[in-house]
Amino acid sequence: MTPDRLSECLSIIRWTPDTLARALKCDVSLVEAWLGDTEEIPPKAGAWLEALAITHAATEALKPAGLKGRRAKA
Repeated sequence: MTPDRLSECLSIIRWTPDTLARALKCDVSLVEAWLGDTEEIPPKAGAWLEALAITHAATEALKPAGLKGRRAKA
């Protein structure tokens, strides 16, 4: 996985580098190093992120429409 693809995957799943760091139980500085191309992204981490991004993108079509601005009935 490249740093650009990592950034793209984070965008698709709507995560920040901090969210990814918490999910992986690592320091955010490591994720920032991956994004800055100063550390190599481990293959297992890349594969996991790809799977999340693909799944998230595929389920976007199933997201219910027409809920914007709706509130619970009082």
